Amino acid sequence: MIDTPFLTFRTLLITVMTVEMMASMTEFRFGRRRLLGIIAAYSLWVACSSLMILKIGGELLLLRLFFFTISIPAIVLIYWAANDRPSQAVFNYTTQILLSTLSASMIRMFSEALGLSPPAHILLLGSFYGAVIYLEWRFLRRPFRMLIKAMPTRWDVLTLIPCAFCAYLIFVSSWPGSYLEDPAQRIYVYAALFPMVVVYIAVFKSLYGQYLTQLEKHRVTLLAMQISALKEKMDRVREVEDAIRIQRHDLRHCLQTAGELVARGDRESAERLLNAAMERLDSCKTAHWCHSPVLDAVFSSYFDQAERQGVRVEADISLPDTLPVDEGEFAIVLANALENAIHANAELPARQRSIFCRAIGYPNVMLEIVNPFLRPVQFDETGFPVSEKEGHGVGTQSIRFFCEKNGAVCRYEARDGTFSLRIIL
Repeated sequence: MIDTPFLTFRTLLITVMTVEMMASMTEFRFGRRRLLGIIAAYSLWVACSSLMILKIGGELLLLRLFFFTISIPAIVLIYWAANDRPSQAVFNYTTQILLSTLSASMIRMFSEALGLSPPAHILLLGSFYGAVIYLEWRFLRRPFRMLIKAMPTRWDVLTLIPCAFCAYLIFVSSWPGSYLEDPAQRIYVYAALFPMVVVYIAVFKSLYGQYLTQLEKHRVTLLAMQISALKEKMDRVREVEDAIRIQRHDLRHCLQTAGELVARGDRESAERLLNAAMERLDSCKTAHWCHSPVLDAVFSSYFDQAERQGVRVEADISLPDTLPVDEGEFAIVLANALENAIHANAELPARQRSIFCRAIGYPNVMLEIVNPFLRPVQFDETGFPVSEKEGHGVGTQSIRFFCEKNGAVCRYEARDGTFSLRIIL
């Protein structure tokens, strides 16, 4: 006679822990309270349906139906509450189900071999799942989230791998009977471990290679942006130096003329002449915004670009000599943000165009860019602006990638005709 209450509780524990494994690698669009309510309702369904199946057909029927009564509802609920794309979600969730199923099976075989009591078996299950959830959250969550952001496509074929292994294990473990009672079936079940490990190693090597490729493309973009900004800055410096050289040459003639005017007693004309010369020299001074040559080049380049388009620029820059992040990557964020602000101003009348930029280094490095806007701004579930135009929104995705990689706080806000971006490192 089967122990129905124990098997029901064991099924519920495994299910809840598996859902926690899924959640450890997922970003949700709902708050914690709503998520707990969803998990509570789902747990009630699991307990009731499992108890009913156990009473009707025993453990074998539960083994045959669990993927349909437990796993598929979990996949649907987690996907409904998450922000992931379908292919990414299915790959993550079915992989977690596959890992959980094999682990629970091996723990059961281990417990039976040692003759552990039901409470000891439950304690072993809880300890194992707790360790897995912690390890996934601590070491796998961040690289996985970065990977799916860097590679939003090409996941469709990968989802077939965990789905195929799940289908194989369900069939082999429950047909014609339970693998718990047939040693031959048990061999077939655990024989899948070796090819599964080999396949997943190959998959993750491929994913890691593609991830490195994406990082290399990002570095190339970074380098190209740095070179472009520095070239533009150098061109600007050369222009100013040429202007100063011309002014110095003209200054000699100006001084001679002023001396002649003073000698004649016309001091008022001499003062006007000298003041005009000083104004021309002041207009040729090069503005320096910070010590970092890359960031200084970006500030100068985009501020000059804004002013050429009639955008009034108000800047307060006081960055430290050393940043807590790579200054090249921060330069890309700065360039994307200023470029977006300039584009937003282009749709406004000339008298309304303005950009306020503040960058401080104490107590934390903070970047704030504020500009007016004309068209309504739409935000996704995570608070990042989205664009329906093809080819737009790339800069925002780059900023999102930077913030997730470096653990930065990023906040967008659109209110009363003013759009603001704040990044805190």
